[in-house]
Amino acid sequence: MTAIDDGRWHQAAIGLGGNIGDAATAIARALAQLDARSDATILEVSRLYRTPPWGKTDQDWFFNACAVVQTTLDPLGLLEACLDVEKAMKRLRLERWGPRTIDLDVLTYDTITMETPELTLPHPRMTSRAFVLLPLCDILPDHVVAGRRIAAWAGDADAAGIELADGRADWWRDRV
Repeated sequence: MTAIDDGRWHQAAIGLGGNIGDAATAIARALAQLDARSDATILEVSRLYRTPPWGKTDQDWFFNACAVVQTTLDPLGLLEACLDVEKAMKRLRLERWGPRTIDLDVLTYDTITMETPELTLPHPRMTSRAFVLLPLCDILPDHVVAGRRIAAWAGDADAAGIELADGRADWWRDRV
């Protein structure tokens, strides 16, 4: 896969989460940091969800959301922008699936399928994670991943314990 450097705007989906400190505010700040860039604009944000931990279950619950981002960055450039936001917000990567102040994942980028050591698109585990699928379904229900609409994946997901924390589309603007 070669980098996209065409100067055009592309649409990507980003998953956001955290469970250390005021995670909902951290997600809002991460969105604001992406939106403040000249090469990325937040087009739409899902509702905010409170979700049980996944993978490593002996930790606090998470807050999760997804966003549609319009960007001129190529997929790896967008990943780097997300990692820059995490670094600026003092994200520490101490253990896989462990507690975190903020986590940003590039879930999709246009309809591109790619696999590099740094990034796989679509995100390889998104279709098995209700904490990704429910918020993503809020904003991209008809987007197709692995031959199925996000709404279909979300309908089959085990959403046990997931709670709606804030049902407003602009919840994040109040917390910045």
